[in-house]
Amino acid sequence: MAKGIFTQGVCILLERPISIEEVASALGDFEVLGTREDSEEWAMGGPSALVMFDDETGGTVTVDTVDHPWPDDMGDPQTEFMVFGAWSMGHFGPFTYPGGLERAMQQAWSWREAPEFVERHQAFLRLRTSYVIGKEEDARCMPEEYDPIAELEFSMKIVQALLSLEGALCYYNPNGEVLLDEDNFRSSLNYGWANELLPLDVWSNVRLFNIDETWALMDTVGNWQLEVPDIEACFVVDDYEVNEVANFLRNASNYLVQTDAIINDGETMDGPGDIRWAAIRYENGICDPPRETLRFVPVDDHEVPKLVQETGRAEEDQEPDDDDTPAGE
Repeated sequence: MAKGIFTQGVCILLERPISIEEVASALGDFEVLGTREDSEEWAMGGPSALVMFDDETGGTVTVDTVDHPWPDDMGDPQTEFMVFGAWSMGHFGPFTYPGGLERAMQQAWSWREAPEFVERHQAFLRLRTSYVIGKEEDARCMPEEYDPIAELEFSMKIVQALLSLEGALCYYNPNGEVLLDEDNFRSSLNYGWANELLPLDVWSNVRLFNIDETWALMDTVGNWQLEVPDIEACFVVDDYEVNEVANFLRNASNYLVQTDAIINDGETMDGPGDIRWAAIRYENGICDPPRETLRFVPVDDHEVPKLVQETGRAEEDQEPDDDDTPAGE
């Protein structure tokens, strides 16, 4: 999956279906180019309002109302080919991956009631940014001066307006697997804007997993919305403060976004424990969703598990197991 017809996509989960008239009314502070009632396939698009995002580039945000629960499995290609096709074309978000809502509920550390609210949802609003809607067939998917931060900030303003609608349950970013209730959403967004910080916790999640009895993994998911890789940190749990590791992930992400820096294999950064952490770029992360990551490990005296060293490597970079040694060698 990658950015194509749609370059960003976020949602609001709903307790009940909301009419496009209600949506358009809530968008009174925006330039609404028009609304559309008819929709043949809900997965491709429900009744919608088209909002102007950027006059210069022709960027727009399509806000549609979908009378259907979020399809977290993203459709069976044999029995739900329209849902599967919509997912494969980015209609549910350019970096959405099956099971994302379930993972978001499991990793909603700032909102423990998230599963209860998700269980109540019956419909959703979908915001999709595009530069080709209504354009010629040869229109560029992204303008030359492409700005993903501006896209996301504009979408967040629309989300703020729509969360006040009766029946709106919560904000869901399927590309970053983030779930936030209205209070946490507004608080995080306002804190970031007031302090001139990117509201990364609104756009991407930080997750925690056990690797084995002593090692843990913390990672981000959603950084590709901002055109930078996700960050992984693998470490011995008893040696490092989890909150410090989480801050390290955010700081590293912010550094990549703000500087356009490229961190090469073996390069190090100051990290938790007042020591250097070394990075290696991997084709895939240790945990879903599949995406390129920068994996950091502290430069300490612990032996790094093979799972941490090998998982997600490109095939040509992997060392063969003993069983793979050709006969006669």
